[in-house]
Amino acid sequence: MKKKINLNLIVTAIFTAIITMICMNVINFYLFDKQVKKDLRNTAQTLQETGVFNKSAKIPDISVENMRITWIDTDGTVLYDNENDETILENHLNRPEVKEAISNGEGDSDRQSATMDTKTYYHAILLDDGTILRVSTSARSIMNIFVSSIPFMLVVMIVIAGVCVILANKLTKNLMAPIEKVSNDLENAATIQSETEYKELVPFLNTIRLQHESVLAAVKSRQDFTANVSHELKTPLTAISGYAELIENNMVDEKQRIGFAGEIRKNADRLVSLINDIIRLSELDHSDDTKGFEQVDLCKIAKECVDNLGVSAAKQNIQLNFDGTECKMHGNSHMLVELVENLCQNAIRYNNPGGTVNVTVHKLGGKTVLTVEDNGIGIPKDQQERVFERFYRVDKSRSKETGGTGLGLAIVKHIVELHDAKITLDSEVGHGTTIKVEF
Repeated sequence: MKKKINLNLIVTAIFTAIITMICMNVINFYLFDKQVKKDLRNTAQTLQETGVFNKSAKIPDISVENMRITWIDTDGTVLYDNENDETILENHLNRPEVKEAISNGEGDSDRQSATMDTKTYYHAILLDDGTILRVSTSARSIMNIFVSSIPFMLVVMIVIAGVCVILANKLTKNLMAPIEKVSNDLENAATIQSETEYKELVPFLNTIRLQHESVLAAVKSRQDFTANVSHELKTPLTAISGYAELIENNMVDEKQRIGFAGEIRKNADRLVSLINDIIRLSELDHSDDTKGFEQVDLCKIAKECVDNLGVSAAKQNIQLNFDGTECKMHGNSHMLVELVENLCQNAIRYNNPGGTVNVTVHKLGGKTVLTVEDNGIGIPKDQQERVFERFYRVDKSRSKETGGTGLGLAIVKHIVELHDAKITLDSEVGHGTTIKVEF
């Protein structure tokens, strides 16, 4: 990357130098061209004012350095030329500058000499007696000027290339320094970011830092999840293995055997629920955002879930209530069933005997709002942000007694995100919890 930056800087500098010198040559030639024409005009006017170009007087030999002076009669005959014998010169009446001078009083023209690689400038002026005074001079063409400047351009380019190599190395080193520091020490990216003199790199360094933190968080989350899964799977398997060993070795009587068999079944059910929830979470992690989405009535879905959970709530002496109006929305019906069931099961599981769970679905401010409210044990303020983490339980003993896997609210969070919805939690210890989902 450093080599590419260096090379690009050097090539850009040399290219810029070449273009600049070409442009300067063109501009200088334009200014030179303009100045030559102005000087010719001034010379012609000065010669006119001398009054020497008069048919009644003898014309003295006029010598102006690098200047040709020609006096032309009204019929185009050359009366005088300071560089050539006028008697052998052809008629000049059809020369562009002469014709223009006869028409307008003054005339300009220039002609390129391909063989001499020069350009001749002409300025003609109409005198009072009808004759024409013409002055001309030759100068190098723009191509001639450009070719002659090539050695100078080569020297300048060599100097520029040398300077560019030094500057490019320094600039590249300064530019790459913070990036290299961040790549070698991502832990202190924030400090390096504040020290860099190139503030334009701050957004890039921020992105790298955030991506690094995100990767670390993902790794930690995966490690925590693996550890939690291992622990959660190990607990029921250990219980199953222990009870089975006691039964196998005839270390229990018939009455205890039935009880142990019940414990084995209970832990096996818990194990199956746990595995199912883990699989479901994995599916949601890799789910297509809009797969299976259609127009559904959330009110109808929620009512069916409440009806299905009525027996479970009654067993725990919990009153489960529902109230709602038709609420059409775009969503996945199977996911929405999971969402409502998980929220209701949590509200039932963490409630007190004789408690109530109220489920409502209504339109509010153009949004479909699902609310699950209970008057159960509540969630401490310092734990409310963590309840949507995988395997996190506020009351671990109660969760295990009621068959909770610790993944219900994590599944809810995934479903909410897939529906581009918003979930909020409001809870107070001893007074209950309210969870609201806005679609």
